Amino acid sequence: CFNSGSSRDKCDFETNLCKALPEFNLHPGWIRRNGQSGMGPPYSDHNGNESAYFLSLSPEMQSSSAGLRTNVFLPTDEEHICQIRFHYWVSEMSGTLMVGLQKRSEDTVTNIWQVSGELQNQWNVNTITISSTEKYEV
Repeated sequence: CFNSGSSRDKCDFETNLCKALPEFNLHPGWIRRNGQSGMGPPYSDHNGNESAYFLSLSPEMQSSSAGLRTNVFLPTDEEHICQIRFHYWVSEMSGTLMVGLQKRSEDTVTNIWQVSGELQNQWNVNTITISSTEKYEV
């Protein structure tokens, strides 16, 4: 996905949040941790690395929701497509993980992907292709 400053960004949370997720958009409830944090599964990242960092919901967040919001991305076209590939872990306690799209002209977030319950307690991967004729956030 393209923002005004750069091309594709890889995001691994090793040093901080990736460029697509501004620090101030880390809503309460999300924490940056690794498998050695003593907080329960997952005990490693999707590559099996116990010291690698990922984002996780705080244990106190069992009954409520927490969001992450990207920077503003530029409109997509045939030349600039947007694909977001991400690894995710859903436990029995997690509820639902949703990806939404908010276009610049809209007040509401449109749900474009969600998962809940199935394939529990293992890392999964998904790629979402986004098309938008105007600036947008995910």
